[in-house]
Amino acid sequence: MGFGDLKTPGGLKVLNDFLADKSYIEGWVPSQADVAVFDAIPSAPSTVQCHALRWYNHIKSFQNQKGSLPGVKKPLGQYGPSGVADNTATDSKDDDDDMDLFGSDDEVTASCFEFNSTLLILTSQWTACFGDSVSAGRVHYSGGW
Repeated sequence: MGFGDLKTPGGLKVLNDFLADKSYIEGWVPSQADVAVFDAIPSAPSTVQCHALRWYNHIKSFQNQKGSLPGVKKPLGQYGPSGVADNTATDSKDDDDDMDLFGSDDEVTASCFEFNSTLLILTSQWTACFGDSVSAGRVHYSGGW
């Protein structure tokens, strides 16, 4: 069961075919099933997928009420036609979560704090050695401390 990857034309085609004779993903009223599938689609389908586009625009009109729609939101792979491979387990995470090349925000904040603290200490030591003449550009290197 599932639609496949709804970020690809193939997944949207499966959704379009599924909605050819349906107004909603499950049942006769908009529900959390519609919200789950809607949230998995990055943007409105093209006009080629007319049924999916019709459904998308209709569900989009409920965005301010989506938390109050009936039903329980299930994993995306539990919706859709049978016989379609459910590959949503690999699609549920953002691609950038696989490997964090730059560190987490907490690590960056800690690094910035440590850098700023070190800079403040060095600046105060420099000022203690050379006075305010540093800011006026009057200090010249003489070859050693």
